[in-house]
Amino acid sequence: MSDSRRSVYVVVSAAPPVLRISEFIIELQSRRWQVSLIATPTAATWIDLGGIASATGCVTRVAPRAPHEPDTLPPADALVAAPLTFNSLNKWAAGISDTLALGILNELLGAGIRVIAAPCIKSTLRRHPAYRDSTRRLTECGVTVMDPEVITNRNDEGLATFEWTRILQEVCLAGEVP
Repeated sequence: MSDSRRSVYVVVSAAPPVLRISEFIIELQSRRWQVSLIATPTAATWIDLGGIASATGCVTRVAPRAPHEPDTLPPADALVAAPLTFNSLNKWAAGISDTLALGILNELLGAGIRVIAAPCIKSTLRRHPAYRDSTRRLTECGVTVMDPEVITNRNDEGLATFEWTRILQEVCLAGEVP
């Protein structure tokens, strides 16, 4: 792997766009990103982490490593939380780290790197006061919180899908992609 690659952590939670996360990983890699995929426990049951690792070569993690195990995650230059559920977004904003994914989100919030959040949250839940408070708090901390209306579509079965190219463009806008 070339030293010119930058490292991006992609943190995923259990929302339907995670079913096509491989597409996003491949697009990031084609733009010279080294990708590490970190999934919430529920998201990990929705996708084939081993298959993604084999197909893309990216590091995948769900559980914390034991203290004596080496850390396989390279230092991150950027972080993308996509898809991000209502539950994960609110826990992150509250500083709750009850999963590896949330622990990484919380740790990197103050690391001085580019952080992008792509929520996949129903419009009814976006009207909940916790959503407004959480997105405001995360935005104040420097997180770019993307508008779910702009990045989300529905497939033929009615499942939410992401416009992964829009999320990728957000990473590119920051000048993070060579």
